[in-house]
Amino acid sequence: MPTRQYDFNMYREFMATQLPKALRPAKVVADPPLRYWPEVDDYTMSCGMDITPAGRVWLAWFAGGDNEDAVVILAYSDDGGMTFSKPQFILDPGYADCGIHLSAVVANLWTAPDGRLFLFFTQSLGYFDGRSGSWYSVCDNPDSDRPVWSQPVRVWHGASLNKPTVLSNGTWLLPISLWPANYEKIEKKLQDPKGPQFKFFPELDNQRGVNIFASRDMGKSWERIGHVRNAKELSTFDEPMIVERKDGSLLMYMRITNGTTQSISTDGGHTWTTPERTSFTNASARFFLRKLQSGNLLLIRHANPDAPLERSFMTAYISKDDGRTWLGGLLLDERKGISYPDGFQTSDGRIHIQYDYKRECGEIYMAVFKEEDVLACKNVSGFVLLKHPVVQSFTAKTIQ
Repeated sequence: MPTRQYDFNMYREFMATQLPKALRPAKVVADPPLRYWPEVDDYTMSCGMDITPAGRVWLAWFAGGDNEDAVVILAYSDDGGMTFSKPQFILDPGYADCGIHLSAVVANLWTAPDGRLFLFFTQSLGYFDGRSGSWYSVCDNPDSDRPVWSQPVRVWHGASLNKPTVLSNGTWLLPISLWPANYEKIEKKLQDPKGPQFKFFPELDNQRGVNIFASRDMGKSWERIGHVRNAKELSTFDEPMIVERKDGSLLMYMRITNGTTQSISTDGGHTWTTPERTSFTNASARFFLRKLQSGNLLLIRHANPDAPLERSFMTAYISKDDGRTWLGGLLLDERKGISYPDGFQTSDGRIHIQYDYKRECGEIYMAVFKEEDVLACKNVSGFVLLKHPVVQSFTAKTIQ
C-alpha cells in the first residue's frame, strides 16, 4: 500500500491562515457534553487540584487525549475530596474554520490568596502551533451552587502547567514555558517526523524556554520580567515550578528529557543561573514542588531505585534546608504509569496530592498525608490515605 502523500507547502500555506483562530478566547461553560465524561471518553490525564477557603475541592483533568483533541473538565468535592461531583464545567476552545481542533493541552487550578479560583490554560491551533498562548479564567464564587467563570484573558505565548508562586512581598510569579520549535505539531496524521516540518513564529526562537511573568496587582496585569533557557540539548516541556527560599532567593525546578534541572534567582526572578541537574534523578515528567506551612519544602517525584527514569514509585520528600537536601520518602504509589502530581495543603496540615494512572482507560487518584509521615517514611499521623480513586474511566471501573 503506498505511503500517504500531500503537498506540504500548500498545507502549510493554509495553516498559516488559521493561526489567528487560536487568539479567540475560549470560555469555561457548564454541563460538559456526555462525550467528554470519563465513562465515555475513557481518558483521564491529571491537570490540577486546589481547595477554596470554604473547603470545596476543585479538580481538573484533560479529556480527549494528550494531543490536539485535549479539553479541560472541572468537577468539585464538598467532602474533602473523598467523592466528586459529575463533570460540572468544560473548557473547550472548539475548532478553527478548517476543522482542526484548538487544543487546551496544558492547564491548572489555583486558589489565590483572596479566595478567587483561577484556571490557567493553554490554547493552540492543534497540539502546538509554535506559539500557543497562556490564558486564565477566574471564578469569584467557587463555593456557590452556581459558580461563574470570567471571560478568559491571555497573558502571553506559551504554556503554564503549574501554579503561580506568591512571594513574601505579595508579588505573584507565573512561569510560562514556550516550547522548542521542533515540538511544533498541529495535526499528527499529516506530519511525518522524517519529512518537512512547520516553522511558524521564528521570531520567538530567542524567547523559547521559561519566561517569568509577575503580577503586582493580584492578577489584573502581568509583566514579563525574566527568562531562562533550559538545558538546550535536553530541553522539553520545562513544566517549571518556583519556590521562595528563606533568604529571599528563588529556586526553580524544570523538566528535561531525562530528569530535572534547577536554576536560582537572587533578584526576584529577573535573572537566573544557568540550569544544572538536580542532585536527584527523576523521570522526564511533571513533579510537584511547594512550600509548606512549616516553611519546609515538599517535593513529589518519581523514585524507582531500579529504573530511575520510569514513571513509577511516586514518592514525597521534605527539605528543611530550602532544597539543598531531601529527607524522608513516603511512597505514594509504586505502579508503572503514574504521573503529573499536583495538590495543596489544608489548614490542619494535611497534604492532598492528585495524579493520574494510565490516562487512556485510566483514572485519577488522590493521596493524603502529613509532613511527619513523609519524614518517617510511613503513616505516623494516622491521616495517610493512598491510592484513593477520584475520577475513573469506564474501563477502570469495569476492568480491574
